[in-house]
Amino acid sequence: MSKQRKDLVILGIDPGTATTGWGVIREKKGDCEVVAYGAIETSKNKKNVDRLKEIANDLEILIARYKPDEAGIEDLFFCNNATTAIKVAQARGVMLLVCGRAKLPIGEYTPLQVKQSLTGYGKADKQQVQHMVKEFLKLKKIPRPDDAADALAVAICHQSSRRIKDLRQIS
Repeated sequence: MSKQRKDLVILGIDPGTATTGWGVIREKKGDCEVVAYGAIETSKNKKNVDRLKEIANDLEILIARYKPDEAGIEDLFFCNNATTAIKVAQARGVMLLVCGRAKLPIGEYTPLQVKQSLTGYGKADKQQVQHMVKEFLKLKKIPRPDDAADALAVAICHQSSRRIKDLRQIS
């Protein structure tokens, strides 16, 4: 039987170059509570390499502060702008590297998986997902900025996915 930890801290990340959303939740006996959330913002006036270094440094600080046990990172889904997709993919690579160096087990989830996990519908709109984040974490209002709410959604998706995986190992 899979041994469930009493408290499991999960870092959720919504990748971006200008704005990277992050959210930390704590699972206690199957329930989740929000620990903290926010966004890493970089200036468009900086060189790309400097933006990536800033993201890496800030993420390292977050990991040191909140000491997550695991991380969930949203996969990319772009269909229009290849240049933007490449830059966000570079930022996402930095995030994977930082989490990997911190020895965090990482779950990667498509936007469809995140939406389905929270709403039961893979094509839910942003407002539906944000509302479910608020309800699931028993918050008084929807977290801002949007990127932070999205990161909390990724953390919740990771927690749900991990619990399903644990249940499959039991049976």
